[in-house]
Amino acid sequence: MTFGCQSMVAPLRRVIVKSPEVAFRNQSFIDSQWKQLNFVDRPDYEKAINEHEALTEILRSAGAEVLSLDFDRRTGLDSIYTHDPGIITDAGAILFQTGKELRRGEGPAMEDALRDWGIGILGRIDGKGTAEGGDMVWLDKRTLLVGHGFRTNAAGVAALHSMLNPFEISVFGFHLPYWQGPGDVLHLMSLISLLDEDLAVVYRPIMAVPLYELLVARGIKMVDVAEEEFNTLGCNVLALGPRDVLMVEGNPVTRSRLQEAGCKVREFSGKEIAYKGSGGPTCLTRPLLRA
Repeated sequence: MTFGCQSMVAPLRRVIVKSPEVAFRNQSFIDSQWKQLNFVDRPDYEKAINEHEALTEILRSAGAEVLSLDFDRRTGLDSIYTHDPGIITDAGAILFQTGKELRRGEGPAMEDALRDWGIGILGRIDGKGTAEGGDMVWLDKRTLLVGHGFRTNAAGVAALHSMLNPFEISVFGFHLPYWQGPGDVLHLMSLISLLDEDLAVVYRPIMAVPLYELLVARGIKMVDVAEEEFNTLGCNVLALGPRDVLMVEGNPVTRSRLQEAGCKVREFSGKEIAYKGSGGPTCLTRPLLRA
């Protein structure tokens, strides 16, 4: 099996990334786009390259094969966040029309790459539907949680229901808050990252009550991200395996809480590729195979 990823926590075996060399292109391209794309600050091209190389080395050291997307003129700076253009099921990939209009070329570009790698395409969300991978969390192999907000709309949630129901996968949609409005990046994964089958790091203040109740009913212990570390991506944690997690440096309180919960915590410097574009290690990776 070369793909299959109906889990957020099984050991990561294959993963897709996109380097700054092909996403950011050069400093001039960064300078022309970062404000328009709502980055919080201007990334430094050379530093971004070094950070991304460190990230990919951690992924490889954890046992994952790292696949890199090539340059594609249909995409811009945001394409470094490979998590969003689609999801990978055991039956194939579902590609998305992103809610952020300036990212609409990423789904077709990802589809071309997946075909080249021999990954089957299960379906596409298009037309009136929008969706982004950051709004989706596999609670278990048969349960997909989906955030309904500015990036994934009602038609997108309904399309996921239709595509996944034949595979006996339950799709639970949860409304996201207005927060800072349609220009901001608030995904479901902004407020929850699964660390093990029974453990998650969460930001409760903006969590939908039905989502909280579902986690309690499933017996999932919640580790609270420190209030002062929510905006520094303290809730954006990638599981490399059960309780073997990767987070961005600069969130010491949350890191300590994860360690107290039994997690092995790895860190990387993400000032250029994570903080400035508001996308942590989960956003920077599209798991292709977990097993």
